[in-house]
Amino acid sequence: MMAKLGTLLFIIWIIVLGTTPFYAENHIVRVAITIAMFSTMAMSWNIIGGFAGYPSLATAAFVGVGSYVGAVSQINGVPMVAAWLLATLFVCILSAAVGALLLRLKGHYFAIGSIVLVELFRLIVSSWSSLTGGGNGLNVPILRWEPDEVAKLFLMVMLGLMVLAYIMNVLVKNHRLGFGLQCIRQNEDAADMVGVDTTKYKVIGFVLSTMLCGTVGAVYASWVGYIDPSESFQIVVTLKVPVMALLGGAGTVLGPVIGAATFIVLEELVWVNFLSWNRAILGVLIVILIFFLPHGILNIGLFSKLRRKAAAKSRKGDS
Repeated sequence: MMAKLGTLLFIIWIIVLGTTPFYAENHIVRVAITIAMFSTMAMSWNIIGGFAGYPSLATAAFVGVGSYVGAVSQINGVPMVAAWLLATLFVCILSAAVGALLLRLKGHYFAIGSIVLVELFRLIVSSWSSLTGGGNGLNVPILRWEPDEVAKLFLMVMLGLMVLAYIMNVLVKNHRLGFGLQCIRQNEDAADMVGVDTTKYKVIGFVLSTMLCGTVGAVYASWVGYIDPSESFQIVVTLKVPVMALLGGAGTVLGPVIGAATFIVLEELVWVNFLSWNRAILGVLIVILIFFLPHGILNIGLFSKLRRKAAAKSRKGDS
């Protein structure tokens, strides 16, 4: 019941975002693209951070790598969509190699190691100026279309990625992989003792959590037409994404979507009304929300009652 209700709400939300070009001004369409982009990243993070309980802070590292692989590919004549696919494949291979080493760490050590990747990749990109342009950045080939048509295209692409991220979460949660990741979150040593291949599951989870981030980075580079190391490897992005997932409800399928939407809307409201103090006020609001909602928005009020009712109905059906 809850799964069907969640999917129905997600479809309605996709329709609301996807129809913004028909009833809203350009700024709202841009906000819709941003919500879809961060929802994709938050749901991707949910695989390793929510299901497995490994607090990865490496999101910006793989978004940045994806943006540069996509940009360099396009500059060298690779078609735009092929460049996005190439960026996705490169990030998968890179994250598998990095994950096999990084996932030997646990808890706070893993979090610190993962955030170091953001700075490490930024320094590599900044230093490799013959390929990446260094601090001067890269101009990415842009579409010679009307601005409204370009916005519609990238809105549809970001929504497509958001749908893929949602499907990935549903499949992982209902698959043996999701069960294994949740066992790791509860007690990794016990999971290992009862036969769960914890190393294999963690690496697969880490790769899945970065895959669509690489795609998002490449699509973002094509959308804005210019990237540089400071913009592509933003520490604030790597912090925002886990906060969004925690705000909505980490470890749930719909929670990261709710968290990303809530965060972006709050950010827009604070930015418009408190221009000089927007960062400070937004930070305080987020801390208050997480302090009073430690398990996320999905675990309050109506949502919590519906989940308990669905669980009771499921147990009755089993008996």
